[in-house]
Amino acid sequence: MMGPAHSLSGAAAWLGVGAAAAAAGHAMPWPVLVVGALICAGAALAPDLDHKAATISRAFGPVSRVLCEVIDKLSYAVYKSTRKPGDPRRSGGHRTLTHTWVWAVLIGAGASALAVAGGRWAVLGILFVHMVLAVEGLLWRAARVSSDILVWLLGATSAWILAEILNKPGNGADWLFTAPGQEYLWLGLPIVLGALVHDIGDALTVSGCPILWPIPIGRKRWYPIGPPEAMRFRAGSWVELKVLMPVFMMLGGLGGLGALGII
Repeated sequence: MMGPAHSLSGAAAWLGVGAAAAAAGHAMPWPVLVVGALICAGAALAPDLDHKAATISRAFGPVSRVLCEVIDKLSYAVYKSTRKPGDPRRSGGHRTLTHTWVWAVLIGAGASALAVAGGRWAVLGILFVHMVLAVEGLLWRAARVSSDILVWLLGATSAWILAEILNKPGNGADWLFTAPGQEYLWLGLPIVLGALVHDIGDALTVSGCPILWPIPIGRKRWYPIGPPEAMRFRAGSWVELKVLMPVFMMLGGLGGLGALGII
């Protein structure tokens, strides 16, 4: 799928989690619901860091472009070293390592560890990166005609404000993990969810997605999971734009209302 659909699906997924938590009697504080949805929307773009034309690869200027080259080469190296006879030969790393559950868990765990060990500035850094990506994904029309600096300023301002709100007692810094020193440990959860939602979205397209790597399936270790071919679509097609995106918006709205106890 394309960036806007990925971001919408990420935000909708976290709002759905919020609705499920409220239904189970463990409602999220509203700042956790909002921040988590935005982080998840940004994280849903992150697996495409292995593709030089992707939104995330252009979002942070030279830094993200260099990182894209590194991740692409790393992904390709992992693919070559772990492929089975049934896996096709390929020349790049797109839709390999970063599109697996292993990558999602590692990135989320790394973010949680960084937030706990690095304190306030680490939290601000995590929020800044994902707020910029959320702007690029959710407000993509405006972002494309704006300068990168304006998008970065909006991301930095949003990160600062949201960090201040979360830091107030009862607003969710210690949500889910309440032991001393575990504040913001939950920040990795929307990152994991966003990456997995991205992978599931890509699995619906004609190429499928090797989400289950390194678990072998038949003669392949990079088996492209997906529905029957007749149910798949091309990225950017009318199915994505006219059907899936409105569905994501509707589900996100219902999830948000449910999470807030309105419905």
